Amino acid sequence: MGNSPVIHILGGGLAGSEAAWQAASAGCRVILYEMRPARMTPAHQTGWLAELVCSNSLKSEQEFTAPWLLKQELRRLGSLLLRLADEVRVPAGHALAVDREAFARRVTEAIESLDLVEIRREEVTRLPEDGIVIVATGPLTSDALAAEITRLTGSERLYFYDAISPIVYADSLDYSKIFRASRYGKSLEGSADYLNCPLTREEYERFVDALLAAQTVTPHIPEDNIRYFEACLPIEELARRGRDALRFGPMKPTGLVDPRTGRRPWAVVQLRQENLRADSYNLVGFQNHLRFSEQERVLRLIPGLEQAEFVRFGQIHRNTYINAPALLEPTLQLKQNPAILFAGQISGVEGYVEAIATGLLAGRNAARLARGLPALAPPPETALGALCRYISGADPRDYQPANITFDLLPPLPEDLRRKLAHDRRARHRELCRRAQEVFEQWMQDCERAGTAG
Repeated sequence: MGNSPVIHILGGGLAGSEAAWQAASAGCRVILYEMRPARMTPAHQTGWLAELVCSNSLKSEQEFTAPWLLKQELRRLGSLLLRLADEVRVPAGHALAVDREAFARRVTEAIESLDLVEIRREEVTRLPEDGIVIVATGPLTSDALAAEITRLTGSERLYFYDAISPIVYADSLDYSKIFRASRYGKSLEGSADYLNCPLTREEYERFVDALLAAQTVTPHIPEDNIRYFEACLPIEELARRGRDALRFGPMKPTGLVDPRTGRRPWAVVQLRQENLRADSYNLVGFQNHLRFSEQERVLRLIPGLEQAEFVRFGQIHRNTYINAPALLEPTLQLKQNPAILFAGQISGVEGYVEAIATGLLAGRNAARLARGLPALAPPPETALGALCRYISGADPRDYQPANITFDLLPPLPEDLRRKLAHDRRARHRELCRRAQEVFEQWMQDCERAGTAG
């Protein structure tokens, strides 16, 4: 591989780390650029590669769900980050949640152990002009590089605001007011993985009043330009949409019974374990952009959190992403320059697993390009293929990042849709069965043609 072009990967987050592993595993020389810790972002706290910011959850592991399907494909393709996530998982019901510190440390150690990967701790402001480039700088891409990408693509930079949830110390909670349970009693191992803070109607109304009256942090751009990602709304923004909006969102009590009363609470705040030591918990779905002093005051109105001490308050930050449908091929290559690929949230996907997925594909395709082979895109019937088809083929006029959902996959045949019209679970099982069958056939076809990996 001595004469092969070097692969430059900009960004050492989830996508960049997975891409580096995949490219180096294919025998390619990689230079991985990460500006932290020399220059930090508004949301990161360490210099570790693949540091998780918003949450410690990699979503559902429940069989026959869309996130499960995508993770199954990534495991089949040899994802480093999925393997390490499995090794440092913490209890989280049907979700794959990890110890953040252990996860980031193991990813960093794994990448640092690769002889073919050189890690440069520096900010990149212009794209390298030699070799193959993967841009995986994430939603917190620096202003200088974002301006360079805008110049390169000739497309306006898009953005939305995203927020991260608070974390509290476990020993500061009042467990006399909290019960442990998973929704409907379900978890992967049959255990009760969440702490639940139940609220009466009066407690809920008092909390909503305080939340609506709380002061928020001044945004980086004029208020009328803020566009939130609908799947990650700040709780105060959600509360403005109606008095019961939180009860049907992150505070929904469905599937939970307070053992002290034997009844379902009016509302519930769920806490998810943050690390293997179980010494801190994340307030699930409680991303916000309130002032820190206001968070402390308002969140302590939640039963069990009256004396809560905060490991981290919620924060808001700008997310940057390109107009992928106007710019990218399904292989994640830039249409106007196929030697440049985009991966991770800057490519227009939302979610940790989706970032890993695009990083994996970009790393494999960069390695193929370095060997003189054409880049590949999985079939659209697969989760990975459907995700790439969406970001490269959605309407560019009103584009917004997407998580993996079954809606992205091609519909089932009409006769089968009619047969399963009233059985959503059966439809999902059939979509997963078809996806796995097509995926395995695609893998076999690639191997027979000598083009796998």
